[in-house]
Amino acid sequence: MDYGNPLQFGVFVTPTSAVPQQSVEIAKTAERAGFDLVTFQDHPYQPAFLDAWTLMSYVAAETDRVHIAGNVLNLPLRPPAVLARAAASLDLLSGGRVELALGAGAFADGIAAMGGPRRTPGQARRALEEAIAIIREIWHTDARGGVHVKGSEYVVDGAKRGPRPAHDIGIWIGAYGPRMLDLVGRSCDGWVPSLSYLPNGIKDLAGLNARIDDAAQTSGRQPSAIRRFLNLGGSFGGADEGFSSGSTDAWAAHLARLTLEDGISGFIFATDDEQQIEHIGRELIPATRALVDAERS
Repeated sequence: MDYGNPLQFGVFVTPTSAVPQQSVEIAKTAERAGFDLVTFQDHPYQPAFLDAWTLMSYVAAETDRVHIAGNVLNLPLRPPAVLARAAASLDLLSGGRVELALGAGAFADGIAAMGGPRRTPGQARRALEEAIAIIREIWHTDARGGVHVKGSEYVVDGAKRGPRPAHDIGIWIGAYGPRMLDLVGRSCDGWVPSLSYLPNGIKDLAGLNARIDDAAQTSGRQPSAIRRFLNLGGSFGGADEGFSSGSTDAWAAHLARLTLEDGISGFIFATDDEQQIEHIGRELIPATRALVDAERS
C-alpha cells in the first residue's frame, strides 16, 4: 500500500569516538548530497561511541538544512521529561530540524551497568508508552497546569510545560513485536525498523504494516499519518543479486516498489562511506523519486 507520503532519504551513522570529526563530516556530506535526514546510533554505555545527543547538537550547528535524529535514542538512560525539553531546545536552536526516534532499550547489561533500570519486555513497552505521553504533554504548552503522568515506570507530577518546539517533532519508534506495533499505530508519528532485524526480510513488511494500520484505525487515526522508515544497507555495482546489491537502476526499482507496495517512504542507509553517500545522493535518490512520481501521477 502506498500511503502517499513524500520520499525522504537519510543516513545511519556510527558515531565512533576514535575519529570524532568523522560523524560530523558524514553529516555535512549527506546534506550536500541532498539527503533529508542524518541519524546516529545511541549506545550511552559504549565508550567507543560519542554521546549521541551531544553529537546531534554539534551537527545541528554545523549544518543548515538536514534533519537530525537518534536511531534510536536509548530511553532507559534518557529520562523522558528531560529528553522532551532537550529535543524542543535543539529544535528551536536548529530552526525546526529535530525528530525524536526512541527505543525501549536493548543491551540490558550495559544499561544496568550505567545505573539504568533492567526492564522486562512488558515493562519496556509500558515505559515507552508512558514516556511518549510525558513528552507530548511537556510540549503541549497550550494546556493549563502542569504535567501529570503517573505510570508504573515513570511518574511526572506537576512538571511545568515547555518549551514548545519550533515544529511538530515526529516521535518514531523502532518496534517489531505485536504490542509494540500496536503502540506505533495508536501513538506514534513514525515506525523505524531495520531490514537486518526482519527474519524474512522485506517479506515481513506487509504483515507488520497491517498490524500498525489496524491499531491506527481502531484508534481513529489514518494509517497514512504514520511515516514508515527503513534502516538498510548494501552495495552498488556488479550483478543484480537481490534487494541489497546491484546497479543503481536495480536499487531504484526496489526502493520504488517498497514505497508503492509497502508504504516505505523513508530510506535510511547505514553507511559511513562518503563516496557511497555522494553516489546515493547524485544517482539513486533522483532515480527513485522519478519512478515513484511517475507511478503516482
